[in-house]
Amino acid sequence: MTTKETSQENHVTGATIWLTGLPSAGKTTIAYELAGRLRGEGHRVEVLDGDEIREFLSAGLGFGREDRHTNVQRIGFVSELLASNGVKVLVPVIAPYEDSREAVRKRHRSEGTPYVEVHVATPVDVCSVRDVKGLYAKQAAGELSGLTGVDDPYDEPRNPDLRIESQNQTVQESAAQLHALLTERGLA
Repeated sequence: MTTKETSQENHVTGATIWLTGLPSAGKTTIAYELAGRLRGEGHRVEVLDGDEIREFLSAGLGFGREDRHTNVQRIGFVSELLASNGVKVLVPVIAPYEDSREAVRKRHRSEGTPYVEVHVATPVDVCSVRDVKGLYAKQAAGELSGLTGVDDPYDEPRNPDLRIESQNQTVQESAAQLHALLTERGLA
């Protein structure tokens, strides 16, 4: 019996929920808020935080287009593997290129694993005020180049499953909006 059959037999539906957006858009904060809610409902949940992945799974990769693509594909592989085994996988990762995100979506589709793309569509001016990691300040001071959405491209999703404008609502409201979509799709 395959793991997918076992997962279906146990009526556990995993899924990858990919939150893409600019640095400091609120992706990780929303993911952890939703993770707590889903765990409270008895779901198996993992958060694949982009910073942790960079440190442990993609150490040594840079921030050029090819390395960013490789990083996203690695995360996509791990998220699909976990999701196909009944885990709700929340992936707050910038993933700036549409073709990289589409490759992850296609991998999930070919494996029959649910995939939800969420665009945390916070404007760059709001992100730069939040500046959780000080990246925008470093870029403005000339200490950093290649900042996604400022001097490096970010391909906004054309047709995300959900677009969240985090600057217009609380973290709890953003997580509730995403939870409602997952519930509607039978994933929560």
